[in-house]
Amino acid sequence: MKIKTLLLGVVAGAGAVMALAAPASAYVACNRDGDCWHTESRYRAPGVRFDYHPDDYYFHQRWDGDAHRHWRSDQHEGRGYYRGGVWITL
Repeated sequence: MKIKTLLLGVVAGAGAVMALAAPASAYVACNRDGDCWHTESRYRAPGVRFDYHPDDYYFHQRWDGDAHRHWRSDQHEGRGYYRGGVWITL
């Protein structure tokens, strides 16, 4: 009986560690205008298309001197997206 209890405790502990070690979901979203920003979820807006990239996409790009892509780092409350460099709240 003690071995079953011990084994159950080990399995439960291992499951808890694995759950806490899972990476958080985060993305870089980009629109057709070249505006890119950090987001925690994927969403849709009527008539707007977004390309989603892994969170580390930012670190593998050159943002300075690129006339076609712009990194938007300002923080906004709630859900939304950029259109023409302006934040649109959903």
